[in-house]
Amino acid sequence: MSVRRLADDAVQPDGFSFSRDNAAWAKSTIEKYPKGREQSAVIPLLMRAQEQDGWVTKAAIEAVADMLGMPLIRALEVATFYTQFQLKPVGTRAHVQVCGTTPCMLRGSEDLIRVCKDKIAAEPLQTNEAGTLSWEEVECQGACVNAPMVMIFKDTYEDLTPEQLADIIDTFEAGNGGSVTPGPQNGRHLSAPIGGLTTLTAEDVPVRPKAAKKTRAKKAAATDTASEPSAGSRPQAMEKPDEIDDLKMISGVGPKIEGMLHAIGIFKWEQIAKWDKAERDWVDGQLKFKGRIDRDNWVKQAEALAEGGVEEYVRVFGKKPR
Repeated sequence: MSVRRLADDAVQPDGFSFSRDNAAWAKSTIEKYPKGREQSAVIPLLMRAQEQDGWVTKAAIEAVADMLGMPLIRALEVATFYTQFQLKPVGTRAHVQVCGTTPCMLRGSEDLIRVCKDKIAAEPLQTNEAGTLSWEEVECQGACVNAPMVMIFKDTYEDLTPEQLADIIDTFEAGNGGSVTPGPQNGRHLSAPIGGLTTLTAEDVPVRPKAAKKTRAKKAAATDTASEPSAGSRPQAMEKPDEIDDLKMISGVGPKIEGMLHAIGIFKWEQIAKWDKAERDWVDGQLKFKGRIDRDNWVKQAEALAEGGVEEYVRVFGKKPR
């Protein structure tokens, strides 16, 4: 990778400060990181500084380092390492990043670069006379199937011809960049085939009537089984009280099962503690617990919790509920 250096002092501004909105955004962003890890916010803060001023100035790097309480050299290392940060002024209306990696090169990126040289500047990272446009060649930007492509600020423009790129540059130069729709420029949807689907269409899917009948039969059998009443007797339910017990303290009851118990009106340990065999069988069959209630001895656990909470549970079982 080529050496990246800060712009000459002649073009560096005297200072930097975030706008009011960006300062509020920066504060909330820093607060997202754990205490002692606030310096991890250096990349998003530098990106916001670039979005505000168009490029990352020395003063902005110093200001971000100061905000995060990190040594200036660490912030400089980040800014000079990542090529997403522009270290010298770029076009105020458009900075065109042309992907030159193999897929785009094979699909005509060199022709796009010639357009940039003709319409913007002969060399990369130089602005046109008005200072409104600039360009550079970059590495892969992840739209290989839509090659060739360019990125202008945060948006990508894909499946480009040289003529289309020339029109896009002219539109940005005129200050109407917002009227250009990002994405593929040849009518395709995202990365789908240009002419639509050619495989796995309705005509390609074999019809299997026997399998379909078997599936319907299985569904019908499942419906019949679900409609059959469970064995045993349904335990007494209650309306959801203001205070409910943590049923998950019973070994064998997780969040999902607790929700299922709530759905049938079970909210208290004392309800479970009173279940007889018929009621346990009903709940086991209705919710398909497969013997979990008796295997994990929910009733005895619930009795202990209902009688004296964690302290009684420890006395009975010799350990705390989970």
